[in-house]
Amino acid sequence: MQRLRSVLAVTCTGIAFAVSFVMLARVIGLTSPWLALLLMFYFLGLARVAEPLFMLRMPATLRNVRPWEQSGSNYRQLAVQQFGKLHRGTPLRYLNGNVYLTSAAQDVRSLHRRTASAEATHFWASVLFTPYIGYLFLAGQASVAALFLVVQLLFNVYPILHLRSVRARLDELLHGQHERIERSHVPAVGDA
Repeated sequence: MQRLRSVLAVTCTGIAFAVSFVMLARVIGLTSPWLALLLMFYFLGLARVAEPLFMLRMPATLRNVRPWEQSGSNYRQLAVQQFGKLHRGTPLRYLNGNVYLTSAAQDVRSLHRRTASAEATHFWASVLFTPYIGYLFLAGQASVAALFLVVQLLFNVYPILHLRSVRARLDELLHGQHERIERSHVPAVGDA
């Protein structure tokens, strides 16, 4: 029953996005750059609604959080922690509630999966949107391209960086849990 609800949610969301896209295209024209921005937001929204059915993944070469990312000094210089505080402390947290609104009692492994999926969703949205920003620069629409670059930074790049730092902390928690489980299964010297 849950799967059927998820399929219906994705289908209805996709239809609503398609209808609103067509209606807006009739008003502002199909060649408007604002439609490409709208498509990026549609991608983010549709991927979020589809998470119960499937979760996007980062490419294998980018999946693991690197040690220099875990140290935090580069992320501090880029103000990623401040972005995270802003994100968690404002209504922006509702944009990705499955990551930012979970209780501490929830399963860390499940939270890790959802965080990785959110990170991958922002990554793929940025991959799909970046060529269009380059096209706008080449087409002589530098001001719109610059605005879209700022949107790209705020809605994709910074969330990716923040989610990677969250995932690094979750990796440490999972590693600690794994070590505690391993220690609890090791027989004592006199138990043989």
